Amino acid sequence: MQKRVHVFYSGSVQGVGFRFTSEELASSFGITGWVKNLHDGRVEILGEGDEKKLQAFLDKIAAIFKRYIEGADVLWEDATGEFEGFDVKF
Repeated sequence: MQKRVHVFYSGSVQGVGFRFTSEELASSFGITGWVKNLHDGRVEILGEGDEKKLQAFLDKIAAIFKRYIEGADVLWEDATGEFEGFDVKF
């Protein structure tokens, strides 16, 4: 089932390769959307794809960045199909 996940990660998540690692992982899982740094120090991810692949993607991010992530606000929604690929937004 195609879903959308919107996540805000807090902690020491900027300057540790979070965005580019997320981009590589998303591509490997076939997930579309984007990732960007926020001015308040958080990182935001908006991704769409198969629900199980999205969960595996989030689990992998959590495992790789476990010492940097202090919190993750996760919102699941219905997919819109609006994205072509997965990009780092600046």
